[in-house]
Amino acid sequence: MTLSIHTNTAAMIALQNLNKTNDELQVIQNRINTGLKVAGAKDNSAIYAVAQNMRSDIRGLGAVKQSLDRATTIGDVALAAGEAISDLLVQMREKATAAMDPSIDGYSRQAYDADFKALLDQIQVILSNAEFDGANLLNGAIAGGIEFLADADASRTVTLKTQDMSLSGSIITLATTASLNTATAAAGIVSQIQASLDNVNQALANLGSDLKKIEAHTRFVGKLIDSLTKGVGGLVDADLARESASLQALQVKQQLGVQALSIANSQPQIILNLIRGG
Repeated sequence: MTLSIHTNTAAMIALQNLNKTNDELQVIQNRINTGLKVAGAKDNSAIYAVAQNMRSDIRGLGAVKQSLDRATTIGDVALAAGEAISDLLVQMREKATAAMDPSIDGYSRQAYDADFKALLDQIQVILSNAEFDGANLLNGAIAGGIEFLADADASRTVTLKTQDMSLSGSIITLATTASLNTATAAAGIVSQIQASLDNVNQALANLGSDLKKIEAHTRFVGKLIDSLTKGVGGLVDADLARESASLQALQVKQQLGVQALSIANSQPQIILNLIRGG
Protein backbone atom coordinates (compact mmCIF):
# COMPACT_ATOMS: atom_id res chain seq x y z
CA MET A 1 0.00 0.00 0.00
CA THR A 2 1.30 3.46 -0.93
CA LEU A 3 2.01 5.65 2.08
CA SER A 4 0.96 9.27 1.52
CA ILE A 5 0.40 12.26 3.76
CA HIS A 6 -2.20 13.62 1.29
CA THR A 7 -4.38 10.58 0.76
CA ASN A 8 -5.23 8.06 3.46
CA THR A 9 -7.09 5.38 1.53
CA ALA A 10 -7.52 3.10 4.55
CA ALA A 11 -9.09 5.92 6.57
CA MET A 12 -11.52 6.76 3.77
CA ILE A 13 -12.62 3.12 3.49
CA ALA A 14 -12.99 2.84 7.25
CA LEU A 15 -15.01 6.08 7.36
CA GLN A 16 -17.30 4.88 4.56
CA ASN A 17 -17.98 1.62 6.39
CA LEU A 18 -18.55 3.45 9.67
CA ASN A 19 -21.02 5.84 8.03
CA LYS A 20 -22.86 2.91 6.49
CA THR A 21 -23.05 1.23 9.89
CA ASN A 22 -24.32 4.44 11.47
CA ASP A 23 -27.03 4.74 8.79
CA GLU A 24 -28.14 1.15 9.38
CA LEU A 25 -28.09 1.76 13.12
CA GLN A 26 -30.31 4.85 12.68
CA VAL A 27 -32.83 2.79 10.67
CA ILE A 28 -32.98 0.10 13.36
CA GLN A 29 -33.36 2.69 16.14
CA ASN A 30 -36.22 4.35 14.25
CA ARG A 31 -37.96 0.99 13.86
CA ILE A 32 -37.61 0.26 17.56
CA ASN A 33 -38.80 3.75 18.50
CA THR A 34 -41.87 3.67 16.23
CA GLY A 35 -42.54 -0.07 16.16
CA LEU A 36 -42.78 0.25 12.37
CA LYS A 37 -40.48 -0.99 9.65
CA VAL A 38 -42.31 1.29 7.18
CA ALA A 39 -43.13 4.52 8.97
CA GLY A 40 -43.16 6.75 5.89
CA ALA A 41 -42.87 6.83 2.13
CA LYS A 42 -39.08 7.14 2.36
CA ASP A 43 -38.82 3.72 4.03
CA ASN A 44 -40.68 1.89 1.24
CA SER A 45 -42.89 3.97 -1.03
CA ALA A 46 -44.87 1.08 -2.53
CA ILE A 47 -45.72 -0.60 0.77
CA TYR A 48 -46.47 2.77 2.37
CA ALA A 49 -48.99 3.57 -0.39
CA VAL A 50 -50.69 0.18 -0.04
CA ALA A 51 -50.82 0.53 3.76
CA GLN A 52 -52.28 4.03 3.53
CA ASN A 53 -55.06 2.82 1.22
CA MET A 54 -55.85 0.01 3.64
CA ARG A 55 -55.86 2.48 6.54
CA SER A 56 -58.33 4.61 4.59
CA ASP A 57 -60.59 1.57 4.15
CA ILE A 58 -60.34 0.81 7.86
CA ARG A 59 -61.40 4.35 8.76
CA GLY A 60 -64.27 4.17 6.29
CA LEU A 61 -65.43 0.84 7.68
CA GLY A 62 -65.22 2.33 11.16
CA ALA A 63 -67.79 4.93 10.07
CA VAL A 64 -69.92 2.13 8.60
CA LYS A 65 -69.81 0.20 11.87
CA GLN A 66 -70.80 3.33 13.77
CA SER A 67 -73.78 3.79 11.45
CA LEU A 68 -74.80 0.14 11.84
CA ASP A 69 -74.47 0.33 15.62
CA ARG A 70 -76.82 3.32 15.55
CA ALA A 71 -79.25 1.31 13.41
CA THR A 72 -79.15 -1.55 15.89
CA THR A 73 -79.91 0.75 18.81
CA ILE A 74 -82.78 2.45 16.97
CA GLY A 75 -84.19 -0.96 16.07
CA ASP A 76 -83.79 -2.31 19.61
CA VAL A 77 -85.67 0.69 21.03
CA ALA A 78 -88.47 0.21 18.49
CA LEU A 79 -88.59 -3.53 19.16
CA ALA A 80 -88.86 -3.02 22.93
CA ALA A 81 -91.63 -0.47 22.43
CA GLY A 82 -93.47 -2.74 19.99
CA GLU A 83 -93.32 -5.66 22.41
CA ALA A 84 -94.71 -3.42 25.16
CA ILE A 85 -97.57 -2.40 22.84
CA SER A 86 -98.27 -6.05 22.07
CA ASP A 87 -98.54 -6.74 25.81
CA LEU A 88 -100.91 -3.79 26.21
CA LEU A 89 -103.14 -5.12 23.43
CA VAL A 90 -103.33 -8.45 25.24
CA GLN A 91 -104.49 -6.63 28.38
CA MET A 92 -106.94 -4.55 26.37
CA ARG A 93 -108.44 -7.68 24.88
CA GLU A 94 -109.05 -8.97 28.40
CA LYS A 95 -110.86 -5.74 29.33
CA ALA A 96 -112.91 -5.72 26.14
CA THR A 97 -113.90 -9.37 26.51
CA ALA A 98 -115.01 -8.76 30.08
CA ALA A 99 -117.04 -5.75 28.91
CA MET A 100 -118.93 -7.97 26.45
CA ASP A 101 -120.69 -9.63 29.40
CA PRO A 102 -124.31 -8.37 29.25
CA SER A 103 -124.84 -9.17 32.92
CA ILE A 104 -122.42 -6.56 34.33
CA ASP A 105 -123.85 -3.33 35.72
CA GLY A 106 -123.10 0.20 34.54
CA TYR A 107 -120.52 0.86 37.22
CA SER A 108 -118.47 -2.22 36.29
CA ARG A 109 -118.70 -1.35 32.59
CA GLN A 110 -117.39 2.16 33.33
CA ALA A 111 -114.50 0.65 35.27
CA TYR A 112 -113.59 -1.64 32.38
CA ASP A 113 -113.90 1.27 29.97
CA ALA A 114 -111.64 3.47 32.13
CA ASP A 115 -109.00 0.74 32.31
CA PHE A 116 -109.27 0.21 28.56
CA LYS A 117 -108.81 3.91 27.78
CA ALA A 118 -105.86 4.13 30.17
CA LEU A 119 -104.19 1.30 28.26
CA LEU A 120 -105.02 3.06 24.98
CA ASP A 121 -103.38 6.23 26.27
CA GLN A 122 -100.34 4.22 27.33
CA ILE A 123 -99.91 2.99 23.77
CA GLN A 124 -99.65 6.59 22.61
CA VAL A 125 -97.14 7.38 25.36
CA ILE A 126 -94.98 4.43 24.29
CA LEU A 127 -95.20 5.45 20.63
CA SER A 128 -94.05 8.99 21.39
CA ASN A 129 -91.10 7.74 23.47
CA ALA A 130 -89.91 4.95 21.16
CA GLU A 131 -87.16 7.22 19.84
CA PHE A 132 -83.36 7.16 19.73
CA ASP A 133 -81.20 9.95 18.34
CA GLY A 134 -84.21 11.60 16.74
CA ALA A 135 -85.40 8.46 14.94
CA ASN A 136 -88.74 6.82 15.70
CA LEU A 137 -89.78 3.80 13.64
CA LEU A 138 -93.23 3.37 15.19
CA ASN A 139 -95.03 6.73 15.30
CA GLY A 140 -95.35 7.28 11.56
CA ALA A 141 -92.98 10.26 11.48
CA ILE A 142 -90.64 8.49 9.03
CA ALA A 143 -91.98 7.08 5.77
CA GLY A 144 -90.58 3.84 4.38
CA GLY A 145 -87.52 3.37 6.54
CA ILE A 146 -84.05 4.63 7.43
CA GLU A 147 -80.99 3.83 5.34
CA PHE A 148 -77.62 3.18 6.96
CA LEU A 149 -74.12 2.80 5.48
CA ALA A 150 -73.16 -0.69 4.34
CA ASP A 151 -69.69 -0.22 2.82
CA ALA A 152 -66.69 2.09 3.06
CA ASP A 153 -67.47 3.73 -0.30
CA ALA A 154 -70.99 4.68 0.91
CA SER A 155 -72.28 3.20 -2.35
CA ARG A 156 -74.54 0.67 -0.64
CA THR A 157 -76.94 0.90 2.26
CA VAL A 158 -79.05 -1.33 4.47
CA THR A 159 -82.57 -0.26 5.35
CA LEU A 160 -84.37 -0.50 8.66
CA LYS A 161 -88.02 -0.33 7.65
CA THR A 162 -90.55 1.61 9.72
CA GLN A 163 -93.55 -0.09 11.31
CA ASP A 164 -96.24 2.56 11.84
CA MET A 165 -98.16 1.52 14.96
CA SER A 166 -100.09 4.76 15.32
CA LEU A 167 -103.69 4.38 16.42
CA SER A 168 -106.28 4.24 13.62
CA GLY A 169 -103.53 3.07 11.28
CA SER A 170 -103.00 0.03 9.12
CA ILE A 171 -101.35 -1.97 11.93
CA ILE A 172 -103.30 -0.84 14.98
CA THR A 173 -106.81 -0.18 13.72
CA LEU A 174 -108.17 0.95 17.09
CA ALA A 175 -109.27 4.57 17.12
CA THR A 176 -108.18 6.98 19.83
CA THR A 177 -111.87 7.35 20.74
CA ALA A 178 -112.51 3.60 21.10
CA SER A 179 -114.81 2.81 24.02
CA LEU A 180 -116.39 -0.13 25.86
CA ASN A 181 -119.56 1.75 26.78
CA THR A 182 -121.83 -1.04 25.50
CA ALA A 183 -121.58 -4.80 25.09
CA THR A 184 -122.00 -4.38 21.32
CA ALA A 185 -119.20 -1.81 21.18
CA ALA A 186 -117.00 -4.11 23.27
CA ALA A 187 -117.61 -6.97 20.82
CA GLY A 188 -116.47 -4.80 17.93
CA ILE A 189 -113.41 -3.69 19.91
CA VAL A 190 -112.41 -7.30 20.60
CA SER A 191 -112.40 -7.99 16.87
CA GLN A 192 -110.26 -4.88 16.21
CA ILE A 193 -107.85 -5.75 19.02
CA GLN A 194 -107.30 -9.26 17.69
CA ALA A 195 -106.62 -7.97 14.18
CA SER A 196 -104.33 -5.26 15.59
CA LEU A 197 -102.49 -7.78 17.75
CA ASP A 198 -101.85 -10.01 14.73
CA ASN A 199 -100.62 -6.99 12.78
CA VAL A 200 -98.34 -5.82 15.59
CA ASN A 201 -96.82 -9.26 16.00
CA GLN A 202 -96.16 -9.45 12.26
CA ALA A 203 -94.61 -5.96 12.33
CA LEU A 204 -92.36 -7.07 15.21
CA ALA A 205 -91.33 -10.12 13.20
CA ASN A 206 -90.45 -7.86 10.25
CA LEU A 207 -88.50 -5.51 12.51
CA GLY A 208 -86.68 -8.42 14.11
CA SER A 209 -85.73 -9.75 10.68
CA ASP A 210 -84.30 -6.35 9.68
CA LEU A 211 -82.32 -6.19 12.91
CA LYS A 212 -80.89 -9.67 12.39
CA LYS A 213 -79.71 -8.65 8.93
CA ILE A 214 -78.11 -5.48 10.25
CA GLU A 215 -76.43 -7.27 13.17
CA ALA A 216 -75.03 -9.91 10.79
CA HIS A 217 -73.62 -7.17 8.57
CA THR A 218 -72.17 -5.41 11.62
CA ARG A 219 -70.31 -8.59 12.57
CA PHE A 220 -69.00 -8.91 9.01
CA VAL A 221 -67.77 -5.30 9.01
CA GLY A 222 -66.05 -5.88 12.36
CA LYS A 223 -64.25 -8.96 10.99
CA LEU A 224 -63.28 -7.05 7.86
CA ILE A 225 -61.79 -4.25 9.97
CA ASP A 226 -59.81 -6.81 11.96
CA SER A 227 -58.53 -8.48 8.79
CA LEU A 228 -57.45 -5.18 7.23
CA THR A 229 -55.79 -4.09 10.47
CA LYS A 230 -53.88 -7.37 10.55
CA GLY A 231 -52.91 -6.85 6.91
CA VAL A 232 -51.56 -3.37 7.58
CA GLY A 233 -49.61 -4.72 10.55
CA GLY A 234 -48.06 -7.41 8.38
CA LEU A 235 -46.93 -4.78 5.91
CA VAL A 236 -45.54 -2.08 8.18
CA ASP A 237 -45.01 -3.47 11.71
CA ALA A 238 -41.44 -4.15 12.79
CA ASP A 239 -40.36 -7.48 14.29
CA LEU A 240 -38.96 -6.00 17.49
CA ALA A 241 -37.19 -9.21 18.53
CA ARG A 242 -35.29 -9.27 15.24
CA GLU A 243 -34.63 -5.52 15.35
CA SER A 244 -33.29 -5.80 18.89
CA ALA A 245 -30.83 -8.48 17.80
CA SER A 246 -29.81 -6.37 14.80
CA LEU A 247 -29.32 -3.36 17.07
CA GLN A 248 -26.84 -5.22 19.26
CA ALA A 249 -24.91 -6.49 16.23
CA LEU A 250 -24.72 -3.03 14.69
CA GLN A 251 -23.57 -1.48 17.95
CA VAL A 252 -20.66 -3.94 18.04
CA LYS A 253 -19.98 -3.25 14.37
CA GLN A 254 -19.99 0.49 15.08
CA GLN A 255 -17.42 0.11 17.85
CA LEU A 256 -15.20 -1.97 15.58
CA GLY A 257 -15.57 0.62 12.85
CA VAL A 258 -14.45 3.37 15.19
CA GLN A 259 -11.40 1.30 16.11
CA ALA A 260 -10.64 0.58 12.43
CA LEU A 261 -10.86 4.29 11.63
CA SER A 262 -8.56 5.10 14.54
CA ILE A 263 -5.99 2.58 13.27
CA ALA A 264 -6.25 3.95 9.72
CA ASN A 265 -5.79 7.51 10.94
CA SER A 266 -2.58 6.50 12.72
CA GLN A 267 -0.95 5.23 9.53
CA PRO A 268 0.59 8.65 8.57
CA GLN A 269 2.61 8.36 11.75
CA ILE A 270 4.53 5.59 9.99
CA ILE A 271 5.86 8.16 7.52
CA LEU A 272 7.05 10.35 10.40
CA ASN A 273 8.81 7.40 11.96
CA LEU A 274 10.47 6.56 8.67
CA ILE A 275 11.72 10.12 8.28
CA ARG A 276 13.02 10.16 11.84
CA GLY A 277 14.67 6.84 11.28
CA GLY A 278 16.44 8.17 8.15
